[in-house]
Amino acid sequence: MDLEYARTIAVEAAESAGALLLEGTRGALGVRAKGDAGDVVTDLDLASEKLLLERILTAFPSHSVIAEESGLVGEAGGQWTWLVDPLDGTNNVAIGLPTYVVGVALLRDGLPVLGVVHDPVSSQTWSAVRGRGAVCSSGVRLTPSYAPSPHGPLLAWTQGYDVTRADPGVRALKSALELRARRVLQLWAPLLAWAMLARGDIDGFVGYRAGVVDLPAGALLAQEAGIEIRALDGGPFEERIGGPAEVRSFVAGHPRAIPELLALLR
Repeated sequence: MDLEYARTIAVEAAESAGALLLEGTRGALGVRAKGDAGDVVTDLDLASEKLLLERILTAFPSHSVIAEESGLVGEAGGQWTWLVDPLDGTNNVAIGLPTYVVGVALLRDGLPVLGVVHDPVSSQTWSAVRGRGAVCSSGVRLTPSYAPSPHGPLLAWTQGYDVTRADPGVRALKSALELRARRVLQLWAPLLAWAMLARGDIDGFVGYRAGVVDLPAGALLAQEAGIEIRALDGGPFEERIGGPAEVRSFVAGHPRAIPELLALLR
């Protein structure tokens, strides 16, 4: 498997989907409810996903894909599985907020080996191949620096769609972060938060029972840029996709910032 070729296909597909989204957000949106948790889906989600599926499966017809709206396409349990988030930030788009990205990841036996995040608004794309670093559109490697603030860290937060307001874990975590961090961003587009962390725009990222589809691409991008990811108790982060939602809770930041970030959560 040529991962550089796979990266080329993924980047081209994500950027084509991004162009479709950018044009589509200039017109009327078909928005409807999705599930019982207040989430929504738009016609743009579906159009972007269709494009991504066609591009990926044309290049790799024997692979399977797990897409945000379509679910599993192909056989489960294969060696190579793509994860597709055609519009990460749908709720933002639905209210006219231009904060959204496209995400694509490739897993080998459940382990992320390729991640691509494309921002149509800024025309920027970030990608990473396991063991080869993370780069932006121009080919420059992402290497975030460590610059602690006396006022506390600037963090991003995400949680899974199945997390309710009554969940005691999420309430305790968000309360601790609001009290101790300088700012806590809730972007409704976690892949964008991962890109910001990989670039060094924010100091840390905390997730609680994060979604399966929009986690691997961003997490690999950040790790390959030099970001460290831990479980909320400070233990190892489970990189392979699978298992209960609890293993998709994390704290991420520059390795020198991790002790401070973990202390915020205690």
